[in-house]
Amino acid sequence: MATAAHDSTARAILYAFLANFGIAIAKTWAAWLTGSGSMLAEAIHSYADTGNQVLLFLGLKQSLRPADEEHPLGYGKLSYFWSFVVAILLFSMGGLFSIYEGVHKLNNLEPLSQVWIAIVVLLLAIVLEGVSLFGALREIRKLRGERSLRHWLKHTRNSELVVVLGEDVGAQLGLILALGFLTLAEITGNPVYDALGSICIGAVLIVISVFIAWRIGSLLVGRSAEPDIQDAIAEIIAEQEGIEFVFNTITMQFGPDTMLAAKIKMRSDMTIDEAVASINDLERKLKARVPKLRWCFIEPDNAD
Repeated sequence: MATAAHDSTARAILYAFLANFGIAIAKTWAAWLTGSGSMLAEAIHSYADTGNQVLLFLGLKQSLRPADEEHPLGYGKLSYFWSFVVAILLFSMGGLFSIYEGVHKLNNLEPLSQVWIAIVVLLLAIVLEGVSLFGALREIRKLRGERSLRHWLKHTRNSELVVVLGEDVGAQLGLILALGFLTLAEITGNPVYDALGSICIGAVLIVISVFIAWRIGSLLVGRSAEPDIQDAIAEIIAEQEGIEFVFNTITMQFGPDTMLAAKIKMRSDMTIDEAVASINDLERKLKARVPKLRWCFIEPDNAD
């Protein structure tokens, strides 16, 4: 499961990187020819997204580094760190720059030229971003199974896919807004619509970046494992012979890996050797049936 999740995430990042890089070049060319603020904002947005995919992939690879003396629980949370950095870049380089460019254009209105070029590029970009978004949703579907997309977004601990999905949705909305406002500017001959388009794109990107930052922030602070993993752990512990009562369990997610700490009450008629054997057997079952479970600490006790 962990390997499948890693592969799905890597593919989604690759789809987004290829789409964004190609679109960024096309948008730059169109912005230069037309003088459109909306197109320039979109070009900067695409370049930022391209760089963001590199950062996400860097975080994904670094999170798989083995544990060492300085980091006994591994480097899994590095994926959360880089995802949070991406959210900040999306807010600043994408959202704030787009708003700045729109305000600048409002104060320095200039007629647009060859708008049809920008429209063609935007239509092509919508198709390419659609392919990237479809690819991200397909990889997410492999991981979420029968769960709804809303449920997956609320409970997933996969920060990279959350960011890729947010960027793809933001990119599509931005492209549609740019296309609509540029079309209005061409029909009316009023470049104000182009400037307003840039401001609206910036607002959309800021909303999405704030959502991503809020979502990843909870993972950076420290969050339990996904509910289905917690349910599986509880079920396996309940099935184990020799356990009378479970005082509490604590799970913590570290990137792709999960840590479990549990305090349990063993049967009073068991010898120490029997209790130890039962706990060792339980840990083997937990790690076999919950592939994401990397660390398992079981404490026998008679009180919480």
